[in-house]
Formats: sequence, C-alpha cells, structure tokens
Amino acid sequence: MLLVLNTFLVCINTAFWSVLICCFALIKMVLPFAPLQRAITRLCNGFMWAWATLNLKLLNATSNVEWDIQGGESLNKDGWYLLIANHLSWTDIVVIFSVFRNRIPMAKFFMKQQLLYVPFLGLACWAVDMPFMKRYSRQYLLKHPQKRGSDLETTRKSCERFRHTPTTVVNFVEGTRFTADKKTSTRSPYRYLLPPKTGGIAYTLGAMGDQFDAIIDVTMAYPENRELPFKDLLGGKMKKIVVRIDALPVDASVTGDYFNDKVYKRQFNQWLNGVWERKDRTLGAIYAPEPAVVSEPAEAKRIA
Repeated sequence: MLLVLNTFLVCINTAFWSVLICCFALIKMVLPFAPLQRAITRLCNGFMWAWATLNLKLLNATSNVEWDIQGGESLNKDGWYLLIANHLSWTDIVVIFSVFRNRIPMAKFFMKQQLLYVPFLGLACWAVDMPFMKRYSRQYLLKHPQKRGSDLETTRKSCERFRHTPTTVVNFVEGTRFTADKKTSTRSPYRYLLPPKTGGIAYTLGAMGDQFDAIIDVTMAYPENRELPFKDLLGGKMKKIVVRIDALPVDASVTGDYFNDKVYKRQFNQWLNGVWERKDRTLGAIYAPEPAVVSEPAEAKRIA
C-alpha cells in the first residue's frame, strides 16, 4: 500500500513541477531575450529544487533511511562541476538530487538530440538548459569525414549558456545500470561496476572542460537493498544509503582532444580506469567490510 501511495505522490509532484516548467519554457521560447531567458532558467532551477525537496520530505516521512555521507565539504552552489557516478538504479537520480540540491548547482543531464522533440519532456529539459548532444556514429563519420568534430562543436554551442549560470553536469560513466548479467557480458574487471565508457566523459570535458571547477566523483551504494532499491525506497523498506564524494581537479591530465590525440586518449583511459578501480575498492569496503572495522555514519540519520 505504501509503495502505491508513494508512487502516486511522486508522480503528482513530478507532473506538477514539469507542467509549471513547461509554461515558463513557452515564455522563454516566445521572448528570446538573453537576460529574461537567464532569469527564467534560474526560476526553473528553483522549481527543480522544490521538486527534489518535496520528494525527499515525502520519503523521509514514509521511511527511516540511514544516510551515510562522506566528503564534498569544499563544494558550493556558485561553482561549475562535472559529476560522475556509478549507476545501479533509478534511486541514484533521487539520491543525487537529495544529497546535492543544497551543495552545488542543480544537476543537469546530457540528453540525446532526439529527446528535444518528445512532448513535455523535451520542452521542460530545454527550459532548465539541459544540454542536447548530437552524436554521429562511427559508420556515419567514415562516410562523411567532413562531419568529424561537428558534434563536439554543437555541444559546445549548446553549453555556452552555462557560462552565465553555475551548473552541474551529470554523467553516469557506465552508460547503463549495473546488473550481474551486464557485468558478465561486458567482461568487467571490477566486482561491483561495469567498465567505464571513456568517450562520453571525454566528450563532455572536450566541450566544457575550461568551465568546470572540479570533477565530483560520487560513489553510491545501498548495502541492504541491492536487488530492488527503487522499489524498496518507494515502499519504505530502504534501510541505508551510502554516498562517498571526492572532488577531483580539472587539469591537463583530463582535458585534451580525445578523438584525435592518441597519446591523450591513452592517458585519459588510464586516468578514468584508475578512478574506477578506486571506486570498486570503495564499494568493496561498503558491501564487505573487514569484521574488525566498525564504521560510523558521517551524517545524521536523515537529511533535510
């Protein structure tokens, strides 16, 4: 019963704020004046904050989740960040908004260009300045080499507006949610992760690297609810959510021409694989801690 009620209330909350954002998106579209558009973007970011806050209050009212959060003390809402994270469930999105909504600018996800034309969804995402990526397949570029690099330039242009408004861009580096079957099919060398897809994050850094103050590496885990975390969260059965946050510098080791510089490409792959190895060890310590180690939660049992 609680699962049905929470699902209904979350859907109502999402629908309300989405429609409101779409209404302002129409104003933003009809009156294309930069100062007004930036003001509407800030207002819509506030709507996203309200949506995330109400979702968290609802979940706090219907469950007794223990939040174990460490790191992220140096972050602030006036910076520009690239947030990378492991991906296990839809719960990850709820956790990112809940944990970071008062720490950093509202999260923005890269969207495929085709989603811009989906009714309501495309308009709402455009209103909050989510960047739309136009990617060409390898086969297409082989037939049309003149298009090489144009997808990156398109992304750069779509991200120009971020120079005026502090922004957090989110990238789930594995590209899909982790499952045991996917781990096997991808021959992952990690125990709790899929291999990272380097192209996506390198593409993001190539388009916006000079704007980011830091890369936020986020590791999320649900130690007692690993099978169906989203269902358990909505059903009030989520016991504990663990979040580890590490701010990484944006320097020459992570910025470069990934698609044309082979030396940089190898260097970047080594860097990202190193991040993923550390993340896998972190998850191992969370899921299978040493018997002699007693860990204390870093924050109160709830977050507000």
